[in-house]
Amino acid sequence: MGLSTAFGLSFLHATLVYAQSTMSAPGQPSHQGNINGFELIGSSLVSAQQLFLGTPDKVFFVDKVENNPTQIKGHPAWASEWALGSNKQRAMDAVTNTFCAGGNVLGNGTWINVGGNQAVTFGGNQAASQNGGGPYDDPDGRQSIRLLTPCDDGSCDWVLSPNEIEQRWYPTVETLQDGSVIILGGCQNGGYVNDASQDNPTYEFFPTRGGPIPSPILQSTLPVNLFPLTWMLPSGNLLVQSGWKTVLLDLDTDTETPLQDIPDAVRVYPASAGTAMLPLTPANNYTATIIFCGGSDVPNKKTWQSSDFMPPTLAASTSCVTITPDVSGNYTEVDPLPQGKSMANFVILPDGRILNLSGAGLGTAGYGNQSWAIGQSYADNPVLTPSIYDPSAPQGSSWSSDGMQASTVPRMYHSSAILLPDGSVMVSGSNPNSDYNVGPGIKYPTEYRTELFYPSYYNERRPQPKGLISQMSYGGQAFDVTLDSDDLFGDVENVKKTKVVIIRTGFSTHAMNMGQRYVELASSYTAYSTNKTATLHVAQLPPNPAVIAPGPAFIYVVVNGVPSVGLPVMLGSGKIEKQKTLDVAQLPSASIVGSSSSDSGSGSSSSNQHSGARSNLVFNSMGGVAVWTVIVVGGLYAFALL
Repeated sequence: MGLSTAFGLSFLHATLVYAQSTMSAPGQPSHQGNINGFELIGSSLVSAQQLFLGTPDKVFFVDKVENNPTQIKGHPAWASEWALGSNKQRAMDAVTNTFCAGGNVLGNGTWINVGGNQAVTFGGNQAASQNGGGPYDDPDGRQSIRLLTPCDDGSCDWVLSPNEIEQRWYPTVETLQDGSVIILGGCQNGGYVNDASQDNPTYEFFPTRGGPIPSPILQSTLPVNLFPLTWMLPSGNLLVQSGWKTVLLDLDTDTETPLQDIPDAVRVYPASAGTAMLPLTPANNYTATIIFCGGSDVPNKKTWQSSDFMPPTLAASTSCVTITPDVSGNYTEVDPLPQGKSMANFVILPDGRILNLSGAGLGTAGYGNQSWAIGQSYADNPVLTPSIYDPSAPQGSSWSSDGMQASTVPRMYHSSAILLPDGSVMVSGSNPNSDYNVGPGIKYPTEYRTELFYPSYYNERRPQPKGLISQMSYGGQAFDVTLDSDDLFGDVENVKKTKVVIIRTGFSTHAMNMGQRYVELASSYTAYSTNKTATLHVAQLPPNPAVIAPGPAFIYVVVNGVPSVGLPVMLGSGKIEKQKTLDVAQLPSASIVGSSSSDSGSGSSSSNQHSGARSNLVFNSMGGVAVWTVIVVGGLYAFALL
């Protein structure tokens, strides 16, 4: 059991709190990587149109229905699992057609995949039956809710919820404060862009809260309102960006407040800009800023549907803008991309930098058989060299590609990327084709080759912090994490450059990682110059579930830019429900002292493990010293002032 040796003022009058279980210290990555470069690690069983990390060892792939060589139950598979430790894979049965579905993770740890396409046959053509049958046996997925509770023993698979949603292809899914999800937008039958005959400009919830609710921004941004870019904000409102428009959506009143139109380029699908929420930290008071980079400057709505529009001839935008919607409704121009991109992924790294990789220099998402298509691709000139965006860098120097190596695999339409626990990034997919399409002379085939990208920190000796807890509350009792001399790289001053971060890696598809978020926990430290060790005093999550939704995530300790291997952590109660918020513990002041209690018999202990029935703790409060007795009974701590 873990117990902080530093109690906040909010606990002076507490009589009982629940104990926290601690996890074993993280180890080291299993191998060395190609720093700032890629390594091909094999071929996936299905193409990675959708990608997410379900457990520390398992990455789950979801594809559209096509003639993949891997079979399951007598038909092509369009879902699979990749075990990171063994590098083994298994096919999975996604049941209905998942083509261009949306997804995210619920507050109870179950992943949700919603919407999709009608049943199809060869070439993506409509099947004779929407209820399944040969050759692909893919029932209509447009109203499906598919659920997966990840496992490590190979026993889990996708199941259909008995409930259905409105018919949706290209919907966005965002997890909310109670661990439920909102499902926004989409069209009924698919296509390059949307049109009034099939538009579904509404949102609904899972678990359901009733029928669909109309959305003015989605109603007014045809034909480019698919996969609307959506984030839950710390205020509890949602930022929704579609077409050129942006609004704040208040779910308590179902009202939308218009913000400034987004400058320079269309960012939503199929322009498909790279987008991310920048790290939420104590320094920025957990205030959300969203960045949009790239996309396509197509100012006239009619152009998208014009027979004269040839996307592969259109240069992608270099523009990057940010908005801090809980503070201002206006966008800010920031440093542009090193080169124009559409369909580029943003993946937030544990050190707080953001990796931008994949995408195309010309064109947009989409495919077809037009004479001007590149094969079937609506994009060309793949961008093979990644770049890094540093939110903390001064204006003019935010971007860097220094030392970055190019991939050998074009990653454009239907490619995905996800952060792994060891801090590498898995990159897979790319399939601008109507069906399985490989062989000589195909410029952009159905892509199964899968790579890892290794950031600059990857081969460093990693911190191995002790005392990380497996479940976090919104507010509540702080906890202690210990770092030894090796963790601080032999320099006690590195404790000043140490942080504890929580990352939701998200559901990656179509240049989005739905639900991706990075939160730095408040912390202070007591460090010891004699033996170069330290104890971090770490706060729980901010007492606001809108900062980061409940559900599974990963926790990292980052020392001087080098992250530990991430450990899984449950945020909140592990249930879909209103989350309890607690008072915030006050952390002790940061200090570096001469020696630890183990050196001299005085000072703060670097351990948060306690045994026996009684233990005395001394802490400084309001300038005075109080002595408390901690009585451990049945896994609970009771406090009594002596």
